[in-house]
Formats: sequence, structure tokens, C-alpha cells
Amino acid sequence: MLNFMSTPNGTTEMIHANESVKSFLVSQTHTIRQAMEQLENTEEKIVFVVDAEARLVGSLTDGDIRRWILSDGDLKAQVLQICNRKPCVVHEGFGADRIRAEMLAKNLICIPVVNASLEIVRLVFWKELFQNEAVSKKKRRLDLPVVIMAGGQGTRLAPFTNVLPKPLIPVGDRTVIEIIIAQLQNHGLEKFILSINYKSKIIKSFFEELAPSYSVSFLEEREPRGTAGSLRELYLPVPENLIVTNCDIVIQADLAELVSFHEDNQYDLTLVASLKDYHIPYGVCELEKGGSLARISEKPQYNFLVNTGMYVVRRDRLNLIPEHAKYDMTDFIEHIKSSGGRVGVFPIGESAWIDTGEWTEYRKAVDSLGRLGARTTSE
Repeated sequence: MLNFMSTPNGTTEMIHANESVKSFLVSQTHTIRQAMEQLENTEEKIVFVVDAEARLVGSLTDGDIRRWILSDGDLKAQVLQICNRKPCVVHEGFGADRIRAEMLAKNLICIPVVNASLEIVRLVFWKELFQNEAVSKKKRRLDLPVVIMAGGQGTRLAPFTNVLPKPLIPVGDRTVIEIIIAQLQNHGLEKFILSINYKSKIIKSFFEELAPSYSVSFLEEREPRGTAGSLRELYLPVPENLIVTNCDIVIQADLAELVSFHEDNQYDLTLVASLKDYHIPYGVCELEKGGSLARISEKPQYNFLVNTGMYVVRRDRLNLIPEHAKYDMTDFIEHIKSSGGRVGVFPIGESAWIDTGEWTEYRKAVDSLGRLGARTTSE
């Protein structure tokens, strides 16, 4: 709930309910991995680092963590190593006009209000401060085609896929592909191209009856072309970009930031990679040459970046894909690299990737996707 109070200069100041501040605070002794998990639970993708006395130390965004991961930084390091030690703040007594000016000038999504001891007493968010005004956050809206690779048989989801194509597997009262498209629409995307083969008539009939407000066209394979083969039909000799995604994943990340990352670094292809933690519940033996035991690592944890199945691709590079042949995305990536091209990796957190492509992950995803589908419907 928002309240306002008068300040000495006669303006009003927004007060954010104190109880909501706590979820945005991270102890300076927390690891980057712990902070990342907390960050992923915030819509605003920002948290504030505090010391043992709850005094503000710095701010931390998903972009800060992404840059740390790409520099091969250790996720077990403390957040103090990467947080912004000079965040923008305002002190108690400042008016709303001052906060508005700071937000507009610096394109800030959130400003903490601190007391004389540098404790955060409330948070002021862009969406709340400008909720009744025609002022929009300077966040990039995307206008580029999205290719959804929906031609596979989905054998890992049998027997469902013996009857339905994988994109039409139900999650709650919606299909997976409806939830995927709704998430993409949140970023302004409205043009979708579906690459189809298996049970293609069912998919086409589904969208014909759905009659969506967005644009849907079909790229129909006469025979299976692999995970990238059909993209050859979309080649144009222009350096514009396409988003390519599998039909069984939902990515909850800032796609505008993904595209900017791709463009700013002049990559030919950028893949979205999710952090994945693996815990070994045993002591792992490390050997020396000759078979002698060097050491035992007790119940180690390993972090990997795994390919999610979402990409940004330059359209003029699609000519590397052979015509009328089966060709996978891994082949395409290696072909780009061997021809002197650049391939980037855009890291996201583990909870930002929902996979429904095989039974174990599908069962885990049903609850979260069901809630996501309900939320998207209400929006």
C-alpha cells in the first residue's frame, strides 16, 4: 500500500510499506548464488546489499550477476565483490519531485529511501510513482519475428504425444505454446512463425480455431529437418535478427536485454544458457596418476551453464544451413564458429528456465506453469 507525507518543501513523498522492503535485502555475507536465487523472485530484478546493522552497502542487479558469470567468476564469492557500492539513494525528507527527477534522468526502476543511519526505510518503485501518469519506463519493446520450432515428435512425452503434438500438451487450462507466446508478447513480440512437421494439421487447426490477435504463420517441413534445418527457408541477405525457441520451454528473462546483448557484442548467434546445479550425494574420489587416491571431495556441488533452446540469430547467417538436409542447431553453431563467426552466451538463473520436454521436468513444471498461465490470463 502506498502512502504520502508532507515534506518541509511542501511537496509529497511516497512511502512504500516497510514490510515489503525485507524481500529486497541481501546480507553482504551472502554468496552470489544465494543473491541470484533471491533476485529471481523479484519482478524488478534488483536487490540491495546490507551489512549486519541493516545499513545499505550497495545494489545488485541481474546484469551485474550476468557479467560476473561471463567473466568466469565464482558463484560462491560474496556479493560485496560485484555489487554497486555507490547506488542512487534519497534521504528521508526528500520530496517526490526529487525522486521523479532522479528516476527519469537515470532510468532507474527503484530508489531506496534511507535514514540518517543509512538503513533502508522504504523503496520507491517506478511503476508505483508513475502509475497514474502517461510516463513509461524507457524499456525496449521488441519488434522482430519469433520462430518456434514445433516440428518434433516429442517422444520423451509419450504417450501424450501419441495423440497430441508437443506444443499442444495441456498445462492447466492452457497449452504449452499458448503460455510461451503469452510470455513473448510481454516484450512486444507479435509475429510468430511455427516450424511444423509432426501432426502439423492438428497444430494448424488449433490456431485457426483460436483466431489469435497476434500473427501466426507456418513453416511446414515435408520431412524432419532437425532442430535447425527448416530455418534455411527464412534466409534473407540482411543483418536483422530472429528469436528462435523450442516449443517446450518457457524463458522468464528480459528478452530486450538479451537482444541488446546480442547486438552490442555483434554476435552472429547468441544462445540463452541456464545455470544448473548438480549435487553429488557421495564422496567423490579424485585420483593421481597410477590410481592412487589424491583426495575425497565430500558431496560436491557443480555448476554448469546448459543450453535452454532459445537463441537470437542473424538472418543473413542462415545461408550456412544446407538446403533440403537434416541439420541440428549444434551443427549450425559449429558452422558459424568454423566460418569465423561469433557465438555468444546469455546466462540466466535456473528458475528462469522452465522445461516441459520430458516427463521428470514436465511434472516439476506443471505447478509453476499452471500459475504462470493463470497470471497471464488475468493480465
